[in-house]
Amino acid sequence: MEEINNIDVVPCTESDYLKPLRVHYNQNGTKKSWDFMRTHDSVSVLIFNTSSHCFVLVKQFRPAVYMCEWERIKTQPPQSAEKIEEGAAEAAAAASESQEGQSASEGESSSQWPPATAGITYELCAGLVDKPDLSLEEIARQEVLEECGYDVPASKLKRITSYRSGVGVTGSKQTMFYAEVSDDNCVSAGGGEPREGELIEVVKVPLHEAMTFAYDERIPKTMGVIFSFIWFHNNMSPKYKISTNV
Repeated sequence: MEEINNIDVVPCTESDYLKPLRVHYNQNGTKKSWDFMRTHDSVSVLIFNTSSHCFVLVKQFRPAVYMCEWERIKTQPPQSAEKIEEGAAEAAAAASESQEGQSASEGESSSQWPPATAGITYELCAGLVDKPDLSLEEIARQEVLEECGYDVPASKLKRITSYRSGVGVTGSKQTMFYAEVSDDNCVSAGGGEPREGELIEVVKVPLHEAMTFAYDERIPKTMGVIFSFIWFHNNMSPKYKISTNV
């Protein structure tokens, strides 16, 4: 996961997941245009292991995040770019993970690219809603099994809420669920579906460290992690009588 090389950025002429479009419309008598991306809706799952009192997250390399960091470094003076790379290393240390990255493009110096850790994020277990014959709960159940290795009945998934993500670009909807699991539910190591190019590491965050983890800006994470940890603190933590360290 931490070794990225042979980077080659090319135009995206077609995709199974994204379709760029432009809409023209009138708003209050003013003609306007807006570019947007048509994509799939998604599901995410906050997983809490009741055996070890920890949250189960996934960690993976996100090319979009990595390229955003690369674009940011390109516009920085050399000294600032070095600090950005140091910041990526600090994020890895803050999450108590040993991550070393190497990156290079053919014919280019590897120093022009940030370390691979710049593209790694901590996220809820999640997946696209691309199976019309399955309910959202069934899709979420499959993702929990594939990514994290827990076999949980769809009926045990509790719907937290749904919301629009990327409203300026995609406007897609994500539905968030909560699942309680135990060590008895663990049937595999998880890691995602290799046939779909997934390379996922399962990460456990102890309940008493959850809010410190959520608010630590050095740890790259999605908004779903922060929101779901707050939701758990407000709705579920009294049940376990354990501080979430707010």
